[in-house]
This record gives sequence, C-alpha cells and structure tokens, in this order.
Amino acid sequence: QNMPGIILYGTDLSCPVRAVLLTLKALELPFEYKEVQLGVQNRTPEFLKMNPQGTVPVLDDNGTYIHDSHAICIYLCEKYAKTDAIYPKDLIKRTLVNQRLFFDASVIYKALWNVSSSFWQSGVTVVVKEKTRNLHTALQLTEDLLADNHYIAGDSLSIADLCCAATVSSLPAVLDIDPVKYPKVTAWLKRLNNLPYFEEANNVGAAKYNTFLRSTWTSVEL
Repeated sequence: QNMPGIILYGTDLSCPVRAVLLTLKALELPFEYKEVQLGVQNRTPEFLKMNPQGTVPVLDDNGTYIHDSHAICIYLCEKYAKTDAIYPKDLIKRTLVNQRLFFDASVIYKALWNVSSSFWQSGVTVVVKEKTRNLHTALQLTEDLLADNHYIAGDSLSIADLCCAATVSSLPAVLDIDPVKYPKVTAWLKRLNNLPYFEEANNVGAAKYNTFLRSTWTSVEL
C-alpha cells in the first residue's frame, strides 16, 4: 500500500474533528491538517464540492472525499489499520462498536449540538433545563453502557471510545461531569487520558471549546 496522502479539514473546537484526529493518531498515520474557518471557508464552492453539508471534518484521501466523523474513522480503519484492534472484524464485537458510534451520533453529540447550535446559529446564550436534562441523560446512559468494562465497547480500546470521548470531554462546555454521580465515565476519561496522543489530539481543542462556550452563557438551568 502506498503511504496515504491524507488531508484532514477541520477545527479542533469540533468534537467530530477531534474524533478523527484521535483515530489518525491511534493508527499512526501521517496526514496534513488544514484548519477551516467556520462560517467562511466551509461555505466556498470548493469546500461544498467536497462536502455539500458544509460541515467538518472532511477527509481527502488522494481525491476520495469523506465526511462525517464516524464514516471517516471506519474508513481509516478498514483501509489502513495494521490490525483489527480498534475496529474488530469479529461480527459481535464490531456490531457493539458500531452501536456505540451510532449512540455517540444520535444521543451524546445530539444532546450537545442541541445546546451549542442555538448559540452558533442564533446567538442564544441561555441554556434551558430541558437541554441540560438531555446532557445528563446522555451521561447517565454512557455510565450505564460502560457497566463493568474498561472501555465503551468491551475490554479493549476501539474507535467508539475515541468518538464518544471526544464528545463527552466537550460536555463541560455546559455542565461539570460530577465524579460522584458519574464515576465510571470519570474513570474511563482518565484511562483515555493515558493514551500518549490524547492530550494533543483532543484535550487542547476540548479546553478551548469548553472555555469559549462557558464564557458565552448568560444562564444555564441545571
């Protein structure tokens, strides 16, 4: 296989972009990172040709364009992973990983997006109780899914951890993750923090995102 000519378009404020950064690092793939100025560069005809949705991340792999972080992470594993460690070939294990990826998209990220999009799109600075309740529900479900496992889809690290953790680590943009209420989530994030690339690929951007949004809220109904 030729070494990939991979270009990732994104901004590290974005959880889905950080999920892809984590996956690229986990697979030890060389890539070029192009910072996208949201609201400007993602609206150009060139960008919309790559991704008509105008969202980040977008992966350009030698002229193959892929958008949606979960689709990108699966693609990278299928094409470039040397082993099936983080995206297992075993049907039962893979199905569990896929389920957690869909859970990230439809539950955790959706709950966060319902809060943040009101600000990004309409300048709303009040977070109503119904929206914070959805974030707590997402955290409680993540807690339940972890059960007695070290990782979100069983006993070993998978792309589901990288995707879910990129989102969960951004929930403090709205509310603190109480270690007493969510001990398994807290321990799981701590475990992922031990990955040598986690700080650079996720935490730096998450801290910027969390600090910025925290500074914009005029009221958060907990």
